[in-house]
Amino acid sequence: MNRKKIIIIGLSALVVLALLYFFFGRKKEEAVAFETTIPEKGHIAAIITSTGTIQPVDTVAVGTQVSGIIASIYTDYNAQVKKGQLLAELDPTLMQATVDQIKGQLTQSQSNLNYQQINYGRQKELFQVGAISKAAYDLATNSYETAQASVNSIKAQLRSAQQNLSFTKIYSPMDGVVLNRSVSVGQTVAASFNTPTLFSLAKDITKMQVQAKVDEADIGDVQKGDRVTFTVDAYIDQTFEGKVAEIRLQPSTSNNVVTYTTIIETSNADMKLKPGMTATVTIYTKEADDALTVPVSALKLSIEPGQLKPPYQLVQNRVDDTVQNEVWVLKGNQVIKRPVKIGINDNTKVQIIGGVGVGDSVITAILSTKETTTQNMGSNPFLPTPRRRR
Repeated sequence: MNRKKIIIIGLSALVVLALLYFFFGRKKEEAVAFETTIPEKGHIAAIITSTGTIQPVDTVAVGTQVSGIIASIYTDYNAQVKKGQLLAELDPTLMQATVDQIKGQLTQSQSNLNYQQINYGRQKELFQVGAISKAAYDLATNSYETAQASVNSIKAQLRSAQQNLSFTKIYSPMDGVVLNRSVSVGQTVAASFNTPTLFSLAKDITKMQVQAKVDEADIGDVQKGDRVTFTVDAYIDQTFEGKVAEIRLQPSTSNNVVTYTTIIETSNADMKLKPGMTATVTIYTKEADDALTVPVSALKLSIEPGQLKPPYQLVQNRVDDTVQNEVWVLKGNQVIKRPVKIGINDNTKVQIIGGVGVGDSVITAILSTKETTTQNMGSNPFLPTPRRRR
């Protein structure tokens, strides 16, 4: 290949590269466009989410104060019971034998007391006439008083034994429903160190409570009386209502996360909620109806003078240093900074208390577009030429 051909090829390549740069490589001018929104009125709320367990409002563990063998059970799971109703009975044989034994001791002790009383009266008369010594009289007095004390002691033992005998019958302490039965007939229960639980009763299962675990970062916003909604897996399409009744001060720590038990009261008139269900809880810490709102992105937007292209003009009103929030409003070709006072923020939209109105066009984002002309596209030799109509 001679030198002339090499030069021609090189020049051709340069021409091709120049054409490519002319049509494709040039930086196209950017035009500015805005994404705007008009403030809307509606409901807004600040919420806290948590999980909890559904429990009856008032539960009682029914146990026994004496040990023994379960002889009879007169109720079962889910049964409605009345206050004073007999629920179960322990075998009373041993307790009855103890009562009978102490009764025998009491009879013997009472007989001895009668004798000592008679003897004391006789010794007193003899002492008064000087027939016996003071020592003999004191001995009779002591024997009489000892017999009295013995009778009183045995009577107390009898009352205790009779009370233990009565404890073999387990009665309901209140009106309610049986949530759990922990024993069966023939089972031995021992009450040596603690009271064994025989039954768990709920006072009223038409009123339930959710024991929710609220994170320490959120508990400061929760107040008694706050509205609550929650769902359970059994009725995933139904939302239940409640309110915060109590915030317990005792913290709970798990995996270095501190939570506080928040009690939420709710109605269970339709009996759908069952003890032990897991609830997904939403606590409404702040709420407002008919509130003027804009997207949160409007408050995060920042516009510098160099970002705008004609015909738009930046207007920055003098803003007080104490103003912490501002938005940009598009009015014709003017982009105006407006200080605003905000209220509730739900992380999607924010309540505007003052600064903008319903008719204002609030900027939420700046968009840039590439300026191209159909003339340039038509003069590109690398694009097909449109067929002309005749």
